[in-house]
Amino acid sequence: MRDTASVLLDTTDQAIETEVREMIEGPGGARITDLHVWRVGPEAHAAIVSVTGGVDADAVRKRLKPVHELGHLTVECR
Repeated sequence: MRDTASVLLDTTDQAIETEVREMIEGPGGARITDLHVWRVGPEAHAAIVSVTGGVDADAVRKRLKPVHELGHLTVECR
């Protein structure tokens, strides 16, 4: 029941969220203004990331390539 509730309520996976933050903000030049990570299936997650700074969507996608849990990614640059 706990696992089902997590999926239905779109709870954030804190470990993946932390990894995403480190991968985007760690190298510098970008700051996350909004981040949502949720489970979409077994071992699969989706994320919506809004960033500011000197990076474009392609750079963000490249930084997040090593995060193999992300099956779907939406990037918004402001």
